[in-house]
Amino acid sequence: MVGGTVLLTFSGLFGQVVGFFYRIALSRLIGAELMGLYQLIMPVYAVLSSLTASGLTVAVSALSARYGARHDLAAIRQVRRVSLRLFFTLLAPLGLATVLLSDPISVYLLGDARTRLGLCLLVPCLALTGVENLQKHSFFGVGRVAPPALCEMAEQVIRAVAVLGLLLVFLPQNGERTVGLIVLGMCLCEVFSACALTLLFRRCMGRGGGERPEVPGLRREILRIALPVGGTALLGNLMGSANAVLIPRLLVKGGATVSQAMSAFGVINGMTLPMLLMPSAFVGALGLMLVPKLAQAVALKRTGEARDQLGRVMGATSLLILPAMALLTVVGPSLGVILFRDARAGERIFPLAVGVALSCYQAVLGSALNGLGKQSAAAGNMLLSDGVQLVFTWFLVGDPRIGLGGYVTGLWVSSLVGAVLNYRDVRRAIGIRTRPFPWLVAPMLASVLMGLCCRLLFFKLLEAGLGAGLACLAVTGFGAVLYLAALQAQGVGLNALRAGQEAQ
Repeated sequence: MVGGTVLLTFSGLFGQVVGFFYRIALSRLIGAELMGLYQLIMPVYAVLSSLTASGLTVAVSALSARYGARHDLAAIRQVRRVSLRLFFTLLAPLGLATVLLSDPISVYLLGDARTRLGLCLLVPCLALTGVENLQKHSFFGVGRVAPPALCEMAEQVIRAVAVLGLLLVFLPQNGERTVGLIVLGMCLCEVFSACALTLLFRRCMGRGGGERPEVPGLRREILRIALPVGGTALLGNLMGSANAVLIPRLLVKGGATVSQAMSAFGVINGMTLPMLLMPSAFVGALGLMLVPKLAQAVALKRTGEARDQLGRVMGATSLLILPAMALLTVVGPSLGVILFRDARAGERIFPLAVGVALSCYQAVLGSALNGLGKQSAAAGNMLLSDGVQLVFTWFLVGDPRIGLGGYVTGLWVSSLVGAVLNYRDVRRAIGIRTRPFPWLVAPMLASVLMGLCCRLLFFKLLEAGLGAGLACLAVTGFGAVLYLAALQAQGVGLNALRAGQEAQ
């Protein structure tokens, strides 16, 4: 699990770095308003994905882990084949409806006719992404992390080259064609990923000539896992889509122009949040590895092993995410100006950092529930969390005195609600014992100390005439050393965490 997590973390960080600089170049090429327009179509992509692939990927990962523990490659191939058939059965009518109804969807639901071409191109992009993700989660289920990780890194580079290349060749264009070019570039990179993973799957899992009869009840078992997860993803993405569509409209209602509203929305979702989400690559890797490992532990009735794995993951999440958020709170405003040439990228960074940190805990605990077979509990908690976010958006964003502050507040409140509910259900499932000091208190105290000292040092360096970029680098190095020293002073570190978990 450690090896897989390290490789996935490296892959995720590589993707985050490439994606981060890709967003910087993209924002400079098309501006904040068109970034907001592009972000407006992504909720539609998320809704279609939840209707077709989200639940199936979890089912593929869990069932591949189950059959992989028995070294049954034929059953793994059957899981992949049946899941692909189910995916295309769902996608065909939904994709056709999206293309045929792209005009009313863009005008009446998204509120901007310039999204129409991007919506039509999302359908082939989703088809390729579904093929990629189902096979990727087959590899995750059996613990073979290298093939999907390498493909993911190559995909990130190809996406950046394809999208930016198309824009450089064909710009200037109107808003609709610009968004269409971005989605077309995404399609090109997904062609590579889908083909590469198909070839790697056949090579690693066999081609399946002369297969035995299908595992009895396989379709029913896939749907049993996929339906609650997919239903939750659907409702959650619908709420997220409602947030994305409502925010510009509510800002306009509060007195902003359409251009100002779309630009502000683009800054939050296209600049500030991606900057804060870079460290979450580690959490994503942990979640991907945690689901099959907990599924294996449950299948073998090793509850103690499941508690041990989850405890270490919780501790590691705090040790890495909290200092990253504290540091970004200090240097984020300057980084926003350096990277995006937009001072607004650093606005509201502290409450957004709190929300991102809480969402990381929510994500890890949600992955644990999926691995423990508690998909319904994870589903209900996610829906309640998303509902809280939607309520804050609906009642606060339209108030001109609050504006986007209502969305930001809703982010951390909803993430806190989701994390608490997920922890409650995990504790009921496997009886995990709370260890607040090494899991939360010590990393939080060390992060606060580091953040305050780094803030003081950062402004002193700027006053002394050091450039903002060099000051960010100096503060980062100083903060890392100070944070590790503060942890050691409290008797907490990776070794202490491991020893405490073994004692538990």
